[in-house]
Amino acid sequence: MLDPSSSEEEGDEILEVKRKEVAAPKSVGGARLSPGRPSDGHAVGGLQPRARGSASGSSGGGGRPSSPSPSEGSDKEKEDLGKMQREEAERKKRLQLYVFVMRCIAYPFNAKQPTDMARRQQKINKQHLQTVKDRFQAFLNGETQIVADEAFINAVQSYYEIFLKSDRVSRMVQSGGCSASDSREVFKKHIEKRVRSLPEIDGLSKETVLSSWIAKFDTIYRGEEDPRKHQQRMTATAASELILSKDQLYEMFQQILGIKKFEHQLLYNACQLDNPDEQAAQIRRELDGRLQMADQIARHGGRFPRFASREMEPMFIEELRSSVNLLMANLESMPVSKGGEFKLQKLKRGHNASIMDMGQEDENTLSKSDVVLSFTLEVVIVEVQGLRSLTPNRIVYCTMEVEGGHKLQTDQAEASKPIWGTQGDFTTTQPLPAVKVKLFTESTGVLALEDKELGKVVLHPTPNSPKQSELHKMTVSKGCPDNDLRIKLAIRMDKPQNMKHCGYLWAIGKILWKRWKKRYFVLVQVSQYTFAMCSYREKKAEPVELLQLDGYTVDYTDPQPGLDGGRTFFNAVKEGDTVIFASDDEQDRILWVQAMYRATGQSHKPVPPTQVQKLNSKGSTAPQLDAPISQFYADRAQKHGMDEFISANPCNFDHGLLFELVQRLTLDHRLNDSYSCLGWFSPGQVFVLDEYCARYGVRGCHRHLCYLSDLLERAENGAMIDPTLLHYSFAFCASHAHGNRYTSRPDGIGTVTEEEKEHFEEIKQRLRGLLENQITHFRYCFPFGRPEGALKATLSLFERVLMKDIVTPVPQEEVKAVIHECLEQAALVNYQRLSEYAKLEGKKREMYEHPVFCLASQVMDLTIQNVGRLVTPAKKLEDNIRLAELVIEVLQQNEEHHAEAFAWWSDLMVEHAETFLCLYSADMDATLEVQPPDSWDSFPVFQLLNDFMRMDYNLCNGKFHRHLQDLYAPLVVRYVDLMESSIAQSIHRGFQRESWEPFNNGSGTSEDLFWKLDALQTFIRDLHWPEEEFSKHLETRLKLMSSDMIESCVKRTRVAFEAKLQKSSRATDFRVPQSICTMFNVMVDARAQTAKLCAVDLGQERQYHSQIDDLIEETVKEMITLLVAKFVVILESVLAKLSRYDEGTLFSSFLSFTVKAASKYVDVPKPGMDVADGYVTFVRHSQDMLREKVNEEVYIERLFDQWYTSTMNLLGTWLTDRMDLQLHLHQLKILIRVVKKKYRDFRLQGVLDSTLNSKMYETVRNRLTLEEATASVREGGMQGITMRDSDEDGDN
Repeated sequence: MLDPSSSEEEGDEILEVKRKEVAAPKSVGGARLSPGRPSDGHAVGGLQPRARGSASGSSGGGGRPSSPSPSEGSDKEKEDLGKMQREEAERKKRLQLYVFVMRCIAYPFNAKQPTDMARRQQKINKQHLQTVKDRFQAFLNGETQIVADEAFINAVQSYYEIFLKSDRVSRMVQSGGCSASDSREVFKKHIEKRVRSLPEIDGLSKETVLSSWIAKFDTIYRGEEDPRKHQQRMTATAASELILSKDQLYEMFQQILGIKKFEHQLLYNACQLDNPDEQAAQIRRELDGRLQMADQIARHGGRFPRFASREMEPMFIEELRSSVNLLMANLESMPVSKGGEFKLQKLKRGHNASIMDMGQEDENTLSKSDVVLSFTLEVVIVEVQGLRSLTPNRIVYCTMEVEGGHKLQTDQAEASKPIWGTQGDFTTTQPLPAVKVKLFTESTGVLALEDKELGKVVLHPTPNSPKQSELHKMTVSKGCPDNDLRIKLAIRMDKPQNMKHCGYLWAIGKILWKRWKKRYFVLVQVSQYTFAMCSYREKKAEPVELLQLDGYTVDYTDPQPGLDGGRTFFNAVKEGDTVIFASDDEQDRILWVQAMYRATGQSHKPVPPTQVQKLNSKGSTAPQLDAPISQFYADRAQKHGMDEFISANPCNFDHGLLFELVQRLTLDHRLNDSYSCLGWFSPGQVFVLDEYCARYGVRGCHRHLCYLSDLLERAENGAMIDPTLLHYSFAFCASHAHGNRYTSRPDGIGTVTEEEKEHFEEIKQRLRGLLENQITHFRYCFPFGRPEGALKATLSLFERVLMKDIVTPVPQEEVKAVIHECLEQAALVNYQRLSEYAKLEGKKREMYEHPVFCLASQVMDLTIQNVGRLVTPAKKLEDNIRLAELVIEVLQQNEEHHAEAFAWWSDLMVEHAETFLCLYSADMDATLEVQPPDSWDSFPVFQLLNDFMRMDYNLCNGKFHRHLQDLYAPLVVRYVDLMESSIAQSIHRGFQRESWEPFNNGSGTSEDLFWKLDALQTFIRDLHWPEEEFSKHLETRLKLMSSDMIESCVKRTRVAFEAKLQKSSRATDFRVPQSICTMFNVMVDARAQTAKLCAVDLGQERQYHSQIDDLIEETVKEMITLLVAKFVVILESVLAKLSRYDEGTLFSSFLSFTVKAASKYVDVPKPGMDVADGYVTFVRHSQDMLREKVNEEVYIERLFDQWYTSTMNLLGTWLTDRMDLQLHLHQLKILIRVVKKKYRDFRLQGVLDSTLNSKMYETVRNRLTLEEATASVREGGMQGITMRDSDEDGDN
């Protein structure tokens, strides 16, 4: 496979130097054991002057330094020598082991690389984890180009804080059990609840949102890497994880066993690993050795292993024989020879009777028909030379045939250029066929029936014949003048797979080949265990004679006297028969001996005389005969000390110990590669280990016990091991150790050794301890439920470990008791670690936030412990709230990631949670005890814990939940009492100082009252008190209190309203103050707040709402009545002024006379218009103020209706009282102005026509119209003031 190169020569030199270095300390150590021996110029003499020189050099500065005593130096040399010897022994052991492994890889016949194993993901290391953290931090800082909404950013922030920054993830990375798939699955599980809780969006499904978020997560996780390169890398790693070539397997186990490249090359070439025949022969020799060993143990009572019972000793012999027979059957089912391509064949596990009983020679006797071969010949005719007698344009062609077969013809060519290059393919069963090639030319005669033959050649090719084209002299036919015809052709005869060697040999034997003669021999392989030496004649398919090589031993011999012919001799010897062979050259002899050595399966390996001479006379310059390349590689291996490993008999080794070593080293290599394997071997490693166990007889129980021991050792040291893998191996060992019948054991092995049982019990105890520890630390051994399904598999394995045997299941009560104990301990472990984490965070905050740290002079001697003593109750409460958040987070993670694994033990998980909460309750109680009385800062603790537990079906009203209620119920009652007293006092003080300035929807006092009542009810409602009776009691009390408080507010507002009106003016200069509107708004707001603060849909509490509503309604009516009465009083004052002009009064007569007299000399203004204008201005201002400031339209409409109706009734009554009197002109003008403006203004304010056009209005209008007509006749006109156009005229 590999030719010698310069690198090999350099490696050889390095190896020689190392061997010299190893040998040198022996002489040094031997000399130093005798300090008194004089120096003789060897190693000791070389070292002593250096020691003296260094001593004398140092003595120049003073006294002579002390030197180590001879005994100390000897001990050190002994230690170094022992270390070197141990290292050399370990190196040799690994080289020998590598030879066995190489043979398993080169020619597997029991195992194949599995293709159905789960694909392993690339593991995350510390550097990769830090890189991922940096990428997510960059995204959160807005340093990437990834567009995301707020919901996704919040999800990433939560994932970053909870998962990526978790110390449990760092520990999982350190254990080698964290992969990119784990990170992705945790994020996917993390966001599913978030996305499900988002509101529905038309046209956008939540599955689309999930896919989008996952794609963005992958982009962040991958960073700036090209996704195509990432995909290519993943594809390449997945392919290498599935199946490996031979070269890759060699390279892997070189790394595992620490074998150097040049050592591999030496061993590979010397073992002829590229020769399948040699490897099959090696297997046959090994199996024959194992059979002989089993026979020796059976005959001579060899040393048996210590079995569980004496009856197992004969069973052990049968198992040895049956295992070898099975291997023989597997080998027999393999193809006779394999091609160069590495391809595993499907194994046939059937038994072959002829293989099972190797002693029955009659059944194994071969006939001549069993060794018939099939050959393929390729005949290529290139050209013909020396054809001169034909005209240039004559047509020539060739025919070719294998005697006994069909005939082929080439294309036609002109005689001037007889070149073809035509190939003909033939198949024959003749080892020495006769190939005839003839040259023809077309006949020109009219009557010619056949073409004319010009010449022919007959060749007898063999598989060893040259493959290139050669010139052959043709036998010229009669009548052809060209006597020197030559044809150039090539004949390639393929070697069939079952032909192992062929050639001409001289032979003589006692039974066969009785005459010394040169014959053509072929070594034929009939099956993996049957070979025959056959002699053939030309053109014959069946051999003349055949020698079945079963039981023969081949070896080199010296030249035999009396036998003429042949240069180099060898023989095949069997009891009662000897066959002597001779070849014409040394290389051919070596090839024949090697081929027959592989065929006979003999234990003795023939050594060619050239190698013996070389060993006996080193340094000889005598020329050596030619030897094949395999002999050259064997010599090189012997030169470098590799021959002992190659020629070692595998039957002489304890393969159990060797396999234990290779399996342990393979596991180390696997755990240190780039895959998150969790202890599972790669398919290539499984293939090699399976092949090793089958080929060298490693017991399955021993294999799995060693595997379990190695896995447990790694798991105890912190590595992540898949419990399913542990379960598989443990079940195998348990079935073997506890099986009571031959068929009950997994590998069909009925014998059980005491060592296996003891080792199994030891493993079982270690495994139980490991599993109990993992269940106790499930949060840290399986963080965030990763690896997926590992915790569930651990519980299943734990239940299997508790079984006493493989049949009787363990009682569920026993399993439950052990898991209960583990989960109790888990609660303590989890809370201790959580408390330490919270305290660490708290101390850091205290150290940097405490005000003492701001003073440099006081910082010097202040430690973290001192800070702890300075913590205030408020600080303790803050820390306890943070601790409560962490407790809830732990319980949520347990439910999310671990509850499914404990589904069968859900009640135990509830007890675990209660135990965990009880541990927290001790710290919570201690924190609440130091809080000052009547302090309500601790309610967030209740809200936080209660909101979590009331949503948990298992924890709601549980032990801790009830304790929490009992702790906070008195605080809630006390808080409500104090708030009720405080609100009542604030109402009293507020209304005493109330200025009735508008504030939001009412006054300052009312707003404060309603806010406090709403805040109190919201606070109590947000407590979500879990006990229904107490919650109903709190609700009833708060509704009642709100009703009482609002009632007090309404009554005080009514009193203030009436007092405000009494203090105001009664004339037309009265303006509705803003405070009046504010009081109305207080009523409006009170009615709105009543629906929210006093409304209860059930039972008696509905009355509170109706009663306070009735009170507010009555109060508003009274306030409207009082305000309308105020407006009526103002109109009465106007009418009182007009009453002075009544007909018949002294003032009216005097006033009329004065006006008439004065009007003759000056222009006297219209009397009484200022009164009308003042009243109209008052009305309009009042309307505008009420309309703008009062928030309730219904109240305004009601007020305006009553105002209009009352004042119109007053006017009607006033006119009715003067039914018999004629109105004074001035009275008439003022009334017309007032009535017209009032009607118009109230209509503009939205008063209904039915109210405006009342009967009283019609009465007043008719009276004023009549008075206007009378005044027009009497006075000569109204100077533009009239009732006729009162509806349209807006200027009068």
